[in-house]
Amino acid sequence: MTTTTAPRPALRPWGSLAWLHTRYQFLETVRVPLAVIGNLLFPALALVFFVVPQSAITSDPIASTAAVAQLGTFAIMSACMFTHGAGVAEDRAHPFDTFVRTLPARPGPRLAGRVVNGLMWAYLALVPPVIIGATLTAASLTWSQALGAFAMVAGVAVPFTLLGMAIGFAMSTKAALAVVQCVLFPLAFAGGLFMPPEVFPGWLDTISQALPSRAARDLVVQVSTGVEANALALPVLLVWTAVFAALAVWAVRRDEGRRFR
Repeated sequence: MTTTTAPRPALRPWGSLAWLHTRYQFLETVRVPLAVIGNLLFPALALVFFVVPQSAITSDPIASTAAVAQLGTFAIMSACMFTHGAGVAEDRAHPFDTFVRTLPARPGPRLAGRVVNGLMWAYLALVPPVIIGATLTAASLTWSQALGAFAMVAGVAVPFTLLGMAIGFAMSTKAALAVVQCVLFPLAFAGGLFMPPEVFPGWLDTISQALPSRAARDLVVQVSTGVEANALALPVLLVWTAVFAALAVWAVRRDEGRRFR
């Protein structure tokens, strides 16, 4: 007598699962209007209060474009770190996340959904500063500069997405929110995102050039204005990306080992 085993149901295609997770996480974020408003408005308000009143900057196309690029870089960092830092930690605290992680599906689509969701919010966070810069300052971009800046969003988002994931998978919700804030704002200030690094004292400028935020800022300003960036900006950003990737992998594996062993 022989027995037959029912065939195992096939999983949905990888891309379909990734899009499903992306859509779910995007809708989950939209359902918290305060988080959306804060993410979209803070860089725009900083531009209105600290840049627009300064006619010496707003009347200079290069200075205006650089100011918008700096605050745009901050908007990307903020969107990625809060989405993948505080957001991931909050999801981990919900029983539904534990259920999702036990489903017979690969972890790749779920992580891809998180990354794409964060990238979508990074692009959305740039809309208010770009509108304000285009209407209230002399900032302008050629088509080639606009395309380069659009592509740079993903390049800047990658390292800070990885840093956010490392924080989110390693800490509780309350701890992750505090750590994201304590890391984001010092990095933004020391990286020249709130004021141009040309006004930094020598010691701060030296430290700043070793930070991922300064490297990202210099590269974005170079693409947007044509002003030559520090030659070490790209290597510094790549090194930090590798470090944050290692931290993210460690945090994900540690979380899986702790919660599902």
